[in-house]
Amino acid sequence: MFNNVVVEKLLRYKTPFYYYDTSLLEKTLELYTSELKRYGFEGHYALKANANDHIVKRIKSYSLGVDCVSGGELKLAIDHNFDREKIVFAGVGKRDWEIELAIGEAIFSINCESIPELKVVESIAAKMNRRAAVSLRINPDIEVDTHHYITTGRAQNKFGIVLPHLPQAIEVLKESPNLDFIGLHFHIGSQICNLSTFERLIEKVNEIVQLFKNNSLTVRELNMGGGLGVDYNDPHLNPIANFSSYFSLFNKKLKREAHQRVHFEPGRAIVAQSGSLISRILFVKKGIQRDFIILDAGMNDFMRVALYQSHHQILNLSSKEPHVEYDVAGPVCESSDLFGTSISLPQSSRGDLIAIRSTGAYGQVMAMEYNMRERAPEIYSHLIL
Repeated sequence: MFNNVVVEKLLRYKTPFYYYDTSLLEKTLELYTSELKRYGFEGHYALKANANDHIVKRIKSYSLGVDCVSGGELKLAIDHNFDREKIVFAGVGKRDWEIELAIGEAIFSINCESIPELKVVESIAAKMNRRAAVSLRINPDIEVDTHHYITTGRAQNKFGIVLPHLPQAIEVLKESPNLDFIGLHFHIGSQICNLSTFERLIEKVNEIVQLFKNNSLTVRELNMGGGLGVDYNDPHLNPIANFSSYFSLFNKKLKREAHQRVHFEPGRAIVAQSGSLISRILFVKKGIQRDFIILDAGMNDFMRVALYQSHHQILNLSSKEPHVEYDVAGPVCESSDLFGTSISLPQSSRGDLIAIRSTGAYGQVMAMEYNMRERAPEIYSHLIL
């Protein structure tokens, strides 16, 4: 990704900025869509991971659908003219106007996350004299080995309908003339690298589908969500997520009938590795235990480390000196504005170009203007080479 020619060209730009390797994005999309086709699965992209206009256009060119979790994302999908039959709308707190927009645009599915939401969607659909296609997002209460902020499938999480409430949800569906029940939705968390977690999910899904069948409700669509993790430790060695093993597992273990379609909606796994945050060193500051590298990029540009204590590979693209350990920090007036501690880097100097890898997901889309700092722009590999 960062050969000498690329680095030489990147040095011309004002930092910080997001650099997207569009060639890697294309390779990832090609593998993702080919594995979907292998098993006859339906594919979507979780817009929350990266809503960059150019990235979204590239993803749409592969005839994928989208997973939206807000009215703003839904508007974006509509503006990009995604097939309405491939748009799903999840989210634990949908506002009335968002529900109205989803119903008015006749999107594929509103994924309802509570019994009160089901009743509100029914009421709004009745006022609009329309039928709303709905799926139930179910919380299967599965432990996930990931950061506690991004686990979404435990009973104590706010997401989805918990298992004891399913009988009541089924009754609401049966009694609601303006709801068209089409299927079930599951999403148990993000950055899941142990595939045995998905195997436990599949076991629960098989049981839950049978429950609906026993209650005379046909599950036509099974949305298995996303969550497949990426290699943040060595993105060069593993630039593309393990789609092959992931989809093979679902194909082998998920009990699906002839009338059922199976959907997936990864976000991170598609875009994370294609993005890097490029910054320059402002100062190398003497510390007590280690020296600090102070970058011109801050937590306002990239929040994941401060928010999740996440690990991202950090590279010095300019120096070839012997390695030294540094704490790498940004300029924002917060002690949490820290990208890594005890990071082994070539001996570094003011002006060196630094890359924070695997920032294509939940990087630019989460940026803000704290400390009145401007947002970092984006640069694409195919436009500089």
